[in-house]
Amino acid sequence: MKKNSFIGIAILLFLSGLIFGIQVTTSSAQTARTVISPENYPYFGFPYSPGILVGDTLYISGHLGRDPTTTELVEGGIEAETRQVIANIQEVLSAADMTLENVVTVTAFITDINSFPEFNAVYREFFPQDPPARATVQVAALNVDAQVELQMIAVKP
Repeated sequence: MKKNSFIGIAILLFLSGLIFGIQVTTSSAQTARTVISPENYPYFGFPYSPGILVGDTLYISGHLGRDPTTTELVEGGIEAETRQVIANIQEVLSAADMTLENVVTVTAFITDINSFPEFNAVYREFFPQDPPARATVQVAALNVDAQVELQMIAVKP
């Protein structure tokens, strides 16, 4: 009996859709996926893309404060690393015709939560008004003993 009720409801919904012009559509078309690889970027052979653009959304990989010329981590602690990370990410954004204003969310990984005030002060320099959504977590370690790693998502309006 339950099966007949279910079939009856399904037929009723289908007929209602026909009568009232309701359509259910499915799409198998996918939006193109474009790798974003800026020229002035610290490439070091790891298997990831600096950014992936799908439609109007740019997914930016986690970045460290590496000098784009030497690929070495910049010296000067979390403040210097944060500035360099954001400079590197600005290169990725620029290669996708975006700016920091397009960033909608940031995930920050720091190795010492006690450094949060210093990190936050530098971060605020780049996002002084209407900053993006953000999560900040302390992690046990980062590659090459970095103190900060940032990952972002940006969207074109």
